[in-house]
Amino acid sequence: MASIVKRGDYQYQVTVRRKGFRNQYKTFESEQEAKDWAHIIESEMVRGVFTDRSELERTTLGELLTRYENEVTPDKVGARQERSRIKYWKAHPLAARSLASLRAVDFSQYRQAREQEVGPNTVRLELAVISAMFNHARKDWSMPMENLIKGIRTPKIPPGRERRLVGDEEQRLLLAAGKARANPLQLMAAILLAIETGLREGRLAGLRWEQVDLHKGVIWVKTKDEQHKQKLAPVPLTLKAVEILKGLPRNIGGKVFGTAFPTTLALGSAFRRARDRAGLNDLTFHDLRHEAASRIAPKLPMAILAKVMTWKTLQMAMRYYNPTPKELVDAMRAVA
Repeated sequence: MASIVKRGDYQYQVTVRRKGFRNQYKTFESEQEAKDWAHIIESEMVRGVFTDRSELERTTLGELLTRYENEVTPDKVGARQERSRIKYWKAHPLAARSLASLRAVDFSQYRQAREQEVGPNTVRLELAVISAMFNHARKDWSMPMENLIKGIRTPKIPPGRERRLVGDEEQRLLLAAGKARANPLQLMAAILLAIETGLREGRLAGLRWEQVDLHKGVIWVKTKDEQHKQKLAPVPLTLKAVEILKGLPRNIGGKVFGTAFPTTLALGSAFRRARDRAGLNDLTFHDLRHEAASRIAPKLPMAILAKVMTWKTLQMAMRYYNPTPKELVDAMRAVA
């Protein structure tokens, strides 16, 4: 049964009590609104379709983000990047809203506004964090909520980059890196390792000697399997990559690049300065991963290439393999 108590002007608190259900409370500005709500709740309880949304009403988006960041994010390969996106979300006005008050249109409006500030892929990744969090909250924390992100249009992602090193660009880039004011040896090594192995800048910046097995010729990196469980995957080393690693000084802290690149941002900044000195302003560090894949692809079956590059699907090979016309001609004539 329901009871309504007047707490003051324009303040009516309704309580619905029914055996087998947790007591439900809510406050309204008018007595009629309180009666209507009580009627709906009692009807749903009788019909067996009632869902207790009190947890959603007392939990804000920001609070859920904090829980997700503390309990789920640390186990992810891209934990650092996800924390950065969560930090942005927690500063947004939507973070102060209760989960019960949120609608798909709120995130649609967020997408529209955010697309005016950053690229579509950034927006896609920011929405992906919320989508993953909603799914986790429903499945693992038994929160009665739907994934509101599934109901909105996602940003259109432009075609993938196909930037390759051409002509003397590799030599120019390495020459500029060798003239860096700080840690030129480490910067040159990082660039060469990226080209030889396809490792991303984040994995290179955080690389530790305990991950490197020069005897077996591999670097062990964290990745995920089909069930999204973390595992170690081997990245094979070319003979040139082995020699590069052997030429680096060992640091007491255990990091391959010592204190040269304490963060991914530090490596990225050092690379961009060298790139600009070399006059290659449109080149990104991630383009070196495309370069590595495109150089290796003609020599390996696609299934092995996917393992080498730690891709989960063979479709990724088509995104990263960007052969030049000459490379296609050479590959065709090699089997003709």
